[in-house]
Amino acid sequence: MYCGNCFRDNALVAQLRRMGHHALMIPLYLPFTLDEADQSEGTPLFFSGLNVYLGQKFDCFQKAPNWLRRWFTSGWLLNWLGNFAGKTRGAEVGDLTLSMMRGESGHQARELEQLIIWLKEHEQPDVVCLSNALIAGLAKRIRQELGVPVVCLLEGEDAFLDSLPSPQREQTWAELHERVTDIDLFIAPTRYYANTMAERAGIPAAKLEHINNGINLDGFEPSTLPNDPPVLGYFARMCPEKGLDMLIDTFILLKQTGPVPGLKLAVGGGCQPSDKMFVEKQKARLHDAGLLGEATFRPNLDRDAKLAFYRGLTVLSVPALYGEAFGLYVVEAMASGVPVVAPNDASFPELIEQNQAGTLCTKGDPQALAKAIGQLLLDRERLTKCAAAGRQAAEHTFNIKYMAEAFVTRLAKLG
Repeated sequence: MYCGNCFRDNALVAQLRRMGHHALMIPLYLPFTLDEADQSEGTPLFFSGLNVYLGQKFDCFQKAPNWLRRWFTSGWLLNWLGNFAGKTRGAEVGDLTLSMMRGESGHQARELEQLIIWLKEHEQPDVVCLSNALIAGLAKRIRQELGVPVVCLLEGEDAFLDSLPSPQREQTWAELHERVTDIDLFIAPTRYYANTMAERAGIPAAKLEHINNGINLDGFEPSTLPNDPPVLGYFARMCPEKGLDMLIDTFILLKQTGPVPGLKLAVGGGCQPSDKMFVEKQKARLHDAGLLGEATFRPNLDRDAKLAFYRGLTVLSVPALYGEAFGLYVVEAMASGVPVVAPNDASFPELIEQNQAGTLCTKGDPQALAKAIGQLLLDRERLTKCAAAGRQAAEHTFNIKYMAEAFVTRLAKLG
């Protein structure tokens, strides 16, 4: 799968290395799928998705021989199985999520000890950084055994935890509250998400920092903002949570009411096996409206194709239906000089409105979204100003160089 957190971590480690720091990236669960050079290359994978799952479901697997567990960590095997799976859904993994949050007392304790043994033998880190709070259960044993601070990046945990079934949902949130004491510093990508997790996870202000996420700007070039025909773009996972079906509603409205002559739709982003039926339904809806020929679908693009995709857009809209903690696609659009139209919700005002990179509208309302997109597309002067402001924000606020510098400065204060 294409994971925004993984893209962020990979870019951060690459930049730290360019700055002369020794930074190590350790994959957990599955091998990374990235659109830049993999900074974890040569590092073993821990918490293999197979071992984690089998250890959760079968008590007898706790005594499985090491050779079998190593075989279940094979990259080729995990990648092959991934062809038949999709993104993990909270409703299906309540017990597993709770167990991981319990760390040393969970069913995956053996995996945690193997990670610690490897770190002791191969590394002497000054700090360990966890990619997200769903693995906060690792922190206690890491601090005990390595004697170093543990930092945790935050992004999107609340939506996943809220999707767990009850009572695991309440139990996992409660466990996270307890595990906050094991972590020296939490870093949130937006002020909105810092405030959200401070309240919901009980993170004290002294342990919480806001540092903007950054991207590697290499290869991003401003779009020509095509006007003949104009192109409405979507670039995110092709799923209901990101609002693809609502954007299809919006596109059909725009075409039927005709305010933007010649408008085209370009859909790109991750499409997993579990998403294909949903995507086919959206294509069928376009076909029934006589508009399938006006739309293109470009799933699972590599980096060069992604950059070209953005350069071909006039405006981007991903009308996410949940509280988006950051939205990598927003910053990628900014870096491409593409204005963004998004819901007036969660992190979007902070990212888009404050940087004058687009416009906001009522959440979950196709009519309001169509009006906002139509007005922006028809105002060429405003479109151009938003494009320039977004590009400037990407260069001076959401640049991976500044993220890495702020990250190092803050870690140095941990002592």
